[in-house]
Amino acid sequence: MIQLDFYGTLVAASLVLLLGRGLTARVGFLRNYNIPEPVAGGLVVALGLLILRTFDMEIRFDTSLQTPLMLAFFATIGLSADFASLKKGGRVVGIFLLAVTGLLVVQNALGIGLAKTLGLDPLMGLLTGSITLAGGHGTGAAWGTVFSEKYGLASASELAIASATFGLVLGGLIGGPVARLLIKRVAVPGCQPQQTPRVPKGFEQPNKERSITPFSFIETLALIAVSLLAGNLLNGFLHGTAFELPTFVCVLFVGVVLRNGLSALGLYQVFEREVSVLGNVSLSLFLAIALMSLKLWDLAALALPIFIILAAQTLVMALFAIFVTFRVMGSNYDAAVLAAGHCGFGLGATPTAIANMQAVTQRFGPSQLAFLVVPMVGAFFIDIINVIVIKLYLALPFFVAV
Repeated sequence: MIQLDFYGTLVAASLVLLLGRGLTARVGFLRNYNIPEPVAGGLVVALGLLILRTFDMEIRFDTSLQTPLMLAFFATIGLSADFASLKKGGRVVGIFLLAVTGLLVVQNALGIGLAKTLGLDPLMGLLTGSITLAGGHGTGAAWGTVFSEKYGLASASELAIASATFGLVLGGLIGGPVARLLIKRVAVPGCQPQQTPRVPKGFEQPNKERSITPFSFIETLALIAVSLLAGNLLNGFLHGTAFELPTFVCVLFVGVVLRNGLSALGLYQVFEREVSVLGNVSLSLFLAIALMSLKLWDLAALALPIFIILAAQTLVMALFAIFVTFRVMGSNYDAAVLAAGHCGFGLGATPTAIANMQAVTQRFGPSQLAFLVVPMVGAFFIDIINVIVIKLYLALPFFVAV
């Protein structure tokens, strides 16, 4: 076994991103279906590690940088959230939140229904529903512990981690093809003449050049550091209370308060170009480490019935994005980008959603609305709504009787 330390892992993650960029530039399938660069490179490495394992060789990475990178990304999401812009998109945020809530209900109903049909404990169906797919690894691990201790479900935590991993992979793979299918039906802004080219904001087009000065870069880095520190302190304060939230939500909340509080007091205006650059770097490295560290053999350990449930969840996610999300959000280009983002965090996580949307907008043109709506709903509101939906399902008679 080869154990890479912090520096070796950072080098490997950087090489994964370069590999992903090279693959998407040269492989027509990846480019045409808008597969994000970290997903392309990360999965190639993960498959390589799976092959090495068959020869009794294993490479392990130091993933200690993964959580700080994820939190830094969510801090930049918060620092990009301008209340004035959010107010303009309030109605759209509400509509998208309703669509997201509908998917949570459908995912759990499908999981429980298939579990009962296949002769499994309905708790397994709930665990392969919104808990691990919309909730991700953190939510899955937390509920897996609850299911093991309170309901006596064996190997619940292992099932949760494997299901969340499955969702992370598929969420990054289906978003691009879904957007490609939908974009054929709409007018694409990138194909129409523009009198005055608009500078992309936030995370819309990560490869666009932005002017940055060393001092402004340090200012933004300080804001991110404050968001991380204060967010972790807030998470510790809320731990064990009725208002307990995941750490990344607390970090995002602090970022929102910093951005809008400093602006309202007239003390400081956040420079979005620096926030965008640092956020995109954090996002890319986080996804590279997460995907290259995937233990695909854990997915192989899933029983066939669980694979059937997760495959059905993937199909339903794609159909929901095409026939529900796209239509209720306006059946236009923004709606197509939103559908790609919904696939990302409906099966995986908000960073996957952002990567999906970036892969689309980098090719077809910016979508300011999508990058306003998805981060707030996917990083903040969905966790709150998901907890409510899960608890309502657990109140059903066949769960109460367990």
